[in-house]
Amino acid sequence: MIQEQKILSYRGEIVFEKIRMSTFDRIPKLFKDNEACFMFVNSGEYSVRTPSEFITLKKGKGLLAKCFDYFFETSQKQREISDSIEIVGVLLYPNIVQELFQFDITQSAYTVDYNVKQVEIDGLLHNFKESINLLLDNPELADETLIKTKLKEFVLLMSKTQNAPSQLDFLSAIFKKNNSGFKETIINNLYSNLSIDEFSHLCGMSLSTFKRKFNETFNDSPKRYIARMKLEKASNLLSFPDKRISDIAYDCGFETISTFNRSFKFHFGKSPTEYRLDKTA
Repeated sequence: MIQEQKILSYRGEIVFEKIRMSTFDRIPKLFKDNEACFMFVNSGEYSVRTPSEFITLKKGKGLLAKCFDYFFETSQKQREISDSIEIVGVLLYPNIVQELFQFDITQSAYTVDYNVKQVEIDGLLHNFKESINLLLDNPELADETLIKTKLKEFVLLMSKTQNAPSQLDFLSAIFKKNNSGFKETIINNLYSNLSIDEFSHLCGMSLSTFKRKFNETFNDSPKRYIARMKLEKASNLLSFPDKRISDIAYDCGFETISTFNRSFKFHFGKSPTEYRLDKTA
């Protein structure tokens, strides 16, 4: 999947990287060591699915993300636009930024109301990205002093563009994860095509814990409840004659029209086409 990767490290941690990868259906982003990151989209298009957000990122956009696990996705339409994606990433770690700035980030109470955020790339951020591109392509130029300088420059630029009161406040906020409630996570992603395993990952739980929590919350199994809600939504959408059945299947989180037709007929006793004819007669 990864076609090319270039990295620059500081104190044993990757702090800048450029990755080109082929497109994919869905892959998990697994964070470690309380890292936060920023991703510049050099080429291609992809989406990010979190417990509370679904963001589509195109060339020329950026993603600011706190430390938590979520999914990268590409739709069929996005894969038709381009068969590969290239991103330039900046990774920040509490121990490194505290060393660089001599900040104690626990001393700031500043917070922000997101875990991931799409960022417009202005001229200053574009120029910064191009300077990192240059260093990644010519790593012999990137000594420790220059890497430290570029990390400090990035924090300064982001604290300004995000209107944080100070660099300390910006850094403190991006290392504070906003927790999403279990029920909120399910409702926000109900009409995706996430598998039960992927739902449990998005909730940060083992599969067995997820199933137990789901049953306690919805008084039903995940498989039955999610399937029923998707089909109920589909039945409502079929009342609109201008909406194509294939689009309804996709909007309700079915991967194929054949799966949708089979599930719908099993639940309602008639095909989507027959159901629509009865509803609109």
